Amino acid sequence: MRQAKSRLTFFLLSIATILSASDYKTIQVEAKRWIKGNPNVPWEMFDTRIIDNMTGFKPKINIRINQYGSSLSNQYNATGFFRVEKQNGRWWIIDPEGYRNFQLVINSIQPGRSDRNIAAFNHKFGTYEKWMQVTADSLHHYGFYGSGSWSRTESIINHNKTGGRPLTYTPNLNFMSSYGNARGGTYQLPGNTGYPNQCIFVFDPEFEVFCDKHAQQVLKYKDDKNLFGFFSDNEMPLGLNNLQGYLTFQNKKDPGYLAAKKWLKDKGLTEDKITDSEREEFAGYVADRYYSIVSKALKKYAPNHLYLGSRLHGGAKNVKAIVRAAGKYCDIVSFNYYGVWTPQPEVLAMWESESGRPFMITEFYTKAMDAGLANTTGAGFTVHTQKDKGYAYQHFCLALLESKSCVGWHYFKYQDNDPTAKGVDPSNIDSNKGIVNNDFDYYHPLIELMQQLNKNIFPLIDYFDKHLNSKKMKE
Repeated sequence: MRQAKSRLTFFLLSIATILSASDYKTIQVEAKRWIKGNPNVPWEMFDTRIIDNMTGFKPKINIRINQYGSSLSNQYNATGFFRVEKQNGRWWIIDPEGYRNFQLVINSIQPGRSDRNIAAFNHKFGTYEKWMQVTADSLHHYGFYGSGSWSRTESIINHNKTGGRPLTYTPNLNFMSSYGNARGGTYQLPGNTGYPNQCIFVFDPEFEVFCDKHAQQVLKYKDDKNLFGFFSDNEMPLGLNNLQGYLTFQNKKDPGYLAAKKWLKDKGLTEDKITDSEREEFAGYVADRYYSIVSKALKKYAPNHLYLGSRLHGGAKNVKAIVRAAGKYCDIVSFNYYGVWTPQPEVLAMWESESGRPFMITEFYTKAMDAGLANTTGAGFTVHTQKDKGYAYQHFCLALLESKSCVGWHYFKYQDNDPTAKGVDPSNIDSNKGIVNNDFDYYHPLIELMQQLNKNIFPLIDYFDKHLNSKKMKE
């Protein structure tokens, strides 16, 4: 039955994409992919959908929203916290006041640490309080209502207490990477933490004890209605290579090695007879153990807040067993989504069919050459101008809105990389990832194109839902 539902979901979402293709005229944007170790990737032309070219849709103004950016058209059960609910086939976030919400969030809302950043910050703002007030007002104006991972959370909390325009926040608690740092054996990779043989320490008996203690830090947030939810980690190396990774640990007393050997024995398998099906099953076993331990600790100390998962990325986001495991324990499953100009409808459909939960995209971005940066680092596409960057944002997000399982996105990120900064993540060295430059100036027309889409989220959702339903009726 589950497989039948999965195939039906794939079919319906694919049909939605095919049908909608006749309802807009694409423009062409020239862009190039990021391929690690290859600086000579050719430029290509990509079909790109923007709001102004959508047949039958007219952008609206003065849509009634509240402080969270939620639609005031209908009110539902208000719990004082964010929650999720499926209504008429579409997943929604319901905000603390009981209104439908869609998460529009910027990652890394914090000032850069380079000498240039500090000088510009002091000149424009002088204090974190002034910076946060100006930034919150600006983000609300452009249709972003929250902060994602790596943001200056304490400044946001303090600002929210002043009665100004609040920002929601989503702390990343880094359970596994924090445990790994204390245990030893982790190392820095571009964009995430590395582990021995790219295998997490989830089978260590000490990990569960660590998680319970580590989760107690959420007690300071547990009654805050502006807290959207928690991430437990970022881009862990879950995947099909996990079984081989654990089995090749040199330390034959390592809990991971022992767990992998026992799993094989219980399955009646030998190492020379492992298939991809068993590799996937074991990857799901690892993920299930991780999510079960972490969610138990989080819900013990902050039962009213959403658990948003671990920001699955790379190959992990395509492994059904991993997505299925995440869905058992997460309120919303989070994905960092790179490498595609257009979100793939069959992938989005798989995420919901396997997890049974809504999803959010918690990282994506495009880099533009007119910012004057080299753009050699980071996995996003490169385009020529800020207008192209805005077009790419609209195109990517319109495809997400067509999925009835997407409940928001976190755009990476607030401020550009500064090549002169020291001690930064090697994936954040010289690229135009920000909506503001290194002098804290917003990029135009990027931000206007983002604003146009953000301010029309609810009309766009209505448009897609009614348009698809209408075409189904005609058939």
